[in-house]
Amino acid sequence: MSDLAESGFQETVRGLIAGDFSRLEPLFRAPSGEKCQIIQWYDEGLFEKEPAALNEAFTCACFNGCIEVVRYFLEKGINASGGINTGMNAVHWAGNRGQVEVMRLLLAANAPLETLNMYGGTVLGTTVWSAINEPRQGQLENIELLIRAGAKLASIDYPTGHADVDRVLGPHFPDV
Repeated sequence: MSDLAESGFQETVRGLIAGDFSRLEPLFRAPSGEKCQIIQWYDEGLFEKEPAALNEAFTCACFNGCIEVVRYFLEKGINASGGINTGMNAVHWAGNRGQVEVMRLLLAANAPLETLNMYGGTVLGTTVWSAINEPRQGQLENIELLIRAGAKLASIDYPTGHADVDRVLGPHFPDV
């Protein structure tokens, strides 16, 4: 590998560890039929000495909704939780960002749902909080997917006072 390519990889590792996921998104996208830069680096073995960065790369792919990269890494046996250097893991970020297709892949891979983020929230708790405070398309569907997958409702204060969120949660709180 050239010094320039090595420099680009090392800069990316620093960005992944720092949680600079929005800036790094172009490295996770490629024209149809081509491999994105992150997968190329993985195939070249560059992540073998950077396991923490690899976990963060998976989390970054989930954050940005890069379905092909998420699927590829899951097929390679990457932990469905990903990294948690940002204080939230791959599943928390998929919920937060409303990444429905990513969430489906993570649930199919049996990603743990009760892992706490740096704020003490579960995946469901994070997704509900995000739907209330940082609304995005897909979050309400993710709440429903998480509940159907068995996420514990104990972390949720219901009613939330937000009509759309309460409409999704209501059938799961029949006694309230």
